[in-house]
Amino acid sequence: MTSSPQAPQNNKAAKILYRPFGLVSSIAGGLVAGQVFKRVYKRAAPGNHSEAPGPLQSQYSTREILFAALIQGAIYAVVKAAIDRGGARAFERWTGEWPGE
Repeated sequence: MTSSPQAPQNNKAAKILYRPFGLVSSIAGGLVAGQVFKRVYKRAAPGNHSEAPGPLQSQYSTREILFAALIQGAIYAVVKAAIDRGGARAFERWTGEWPGE
């Protein structure tokens, strides 16, 4: 498949136009991921904890802190990927250009 000389220029413009859109969706994704994590942790945590432990809280074991970090990281990665992908698809529908690559 051959591409026209115009294709790289269009893709560069799409990347630049997508930056503010991507930034807003990333912030929203972080907020959503934080709320999802809080709910999941309350149900999945060993013991009866209402809040996830921070790494410097001495009343929690290292195992509990690492478990919370593992869940938080997994949830954040999935939510971020879903929102980034959905945002890129919406941008493509609106502009006709894919913002990546």
